[in-house]
Amino acid sequence: MYTKLILDNLKKHGQRLDREIAKDTGISLLQVRTSISELEGNKAVSSCSVINYEDGVAIEGLLCRVSGYIPPAAPGRKPTH
Repeated sequence: MYTKLILDNLKKHGQRLDREIAKDTGISLLQVRTSISELEGNKAVSSCSVINYEDGVAIEGLLCRVSGYIPPAAPGRKPTH
């Protein structure tokens, strides 16, 4: 149901946390997690569990990215080697 919206968000922003996707798209966190599970079943995205600490409080979430997708390079100067 929301899978296309989530995929578009991931393609636009690259790797994202589930709560960031929910905030950007306006979809509930529960629905984002359900849709991510569906997308993982189709091998469209890959995700892993993460724990972030904000003000000493542990916040669990899912870090997601589109499988096999490499976002375009950012514009601007590139480092020289």
